[in-house]
Amino acid sequence: MLLSDEGKKVLLHDLAILIEANVEQIITANVKDLDRMDDADPKKDRLLLTESRIQALADSVRDVAQLEDPTGKELYRKTMENGLEVTKITVPVGVVGIIYESRPNVTIDVAALCIRSGNAVLLRGGTDAEFSNLVLVDIIHQAMEKNQVETNAVQLLPTDRKFVKEMLEATDYVDIIIPRGSQSLIDFVRANSKVPTIETGAGVCHTYIESSADLESAAEIVVNAKVQRPSVCNALDTILVDKSIAGAFLPKIKEGMEEFNVAVYADEESFEILESVHYKNLYKAHSEDFGKEYLGYGCSVKVVENMEEALEHISQFSSKHSEAIVSRDAEKCERFLNEVDAAAVYTNASTRFTDGGVFGLGAEIGISTQKLHARGPFALEKLTTEKWVVRGNGQIRN
Repeated sequence: MLLSDEGKKVLLHDLAILIEANVEQIITANVKDLDRMDDADPKKDRLLLTESRIQALADSVRDVAQLEDPTGKELYRKTMENGLEVTKITVPVGVVGIIYESRPNVTIDVAALCIRSGNAVLLRGGTDAEFSNLVLVDIIHQAMEKNQVETNAVQLLPTDRKFVKEMLEATDYVDIIIPRGSQSLIDFVRANSKVPTIETGAGVCHTYIESSADLESAAEIVVNAKVQRPSVCNALDTILVDKSIAGAFLPKIKEGMEEFNVAVYADEESFEILESVHYKNLYKAHSEDFGKEYLGYGCSVKVVENMEEALEHISQFSSKHSEAIVSRDAEKCERFLNEVDAAAVYTNASTRFTDGGVFGLGAEIGISTQKLHARGPFALEKLTTEKWVVRGNGQIRN
């Protein structure tokens, strides 16, 4: 996408204005999608677009416009003995393909990030968000037409599944594939794509309450991580609590969790504690309740002997997304940060902060849980690759 830095900014500001001007049209389309989804489906909250969420999309586009252009940066320069000038610069990846489910906000976020970084993008949204995505891409195209930019640089593919297979095999046309959605979607893309893939993985997030924790603060952190927006990948799924404080801590989460009718799947010790305080929505945990991404008002609880057992549990069940410890022991906090293998690790804070916008990145394509190229919030700077530029004046190699 050959636009100047200023040209990209102007296009994105025009897009933000058009989003704000078409709130009613966006909501009307979104309602059509919502009406087709069961109210009990945890993806419904991800699908929902309200006036405030649409305004947040417009604000996010403006934030992306204000970010520094990630392309054309000089990373390396050296003049060789033979006079060759060797430099390394950042350039757009090329054509980005993204496959996603039930989140129409991704349509705007990804398009904005790709426009800002000079990439073309193929969007393959899910059937659940079909009407919403059609309207949003039409608005993106309006902004592009106003700025005399070829609209094919942002394309929405049909929801027919045959186009997914075609996209995954389009090695001559697509430079990178990014799946964003359920673990089954991510696994399918990883297994079938011939195009290089970056995973934005499912979130199985733990919060470990260590024996020295401030219990009032710990309860607030846990409840926030679970209920503030439970349908997203950085919401809490499992509480781990040291045995020595479990009896004092677990009753403190009762009120906050019961307010949202959170279903708690508790191991034997935590079940007895929560049953003694008459927690309403309580179940005995089975093995499958750990390592599970709940995506709704549910979580599991396990009492551990000590930090060693907590770290072992996280190592076994984590999806390597976001993990937290609540503790007043600085040494143990640092050990947790150093030893836990995850894209984002926290001390004394809610995992709900793992987000490109919150981290000052403007927006994100997703949270990468792998280790190559991008990890954590996958945003503007990671939509570039490198090019070596060599300037000579007749040199030949002997």
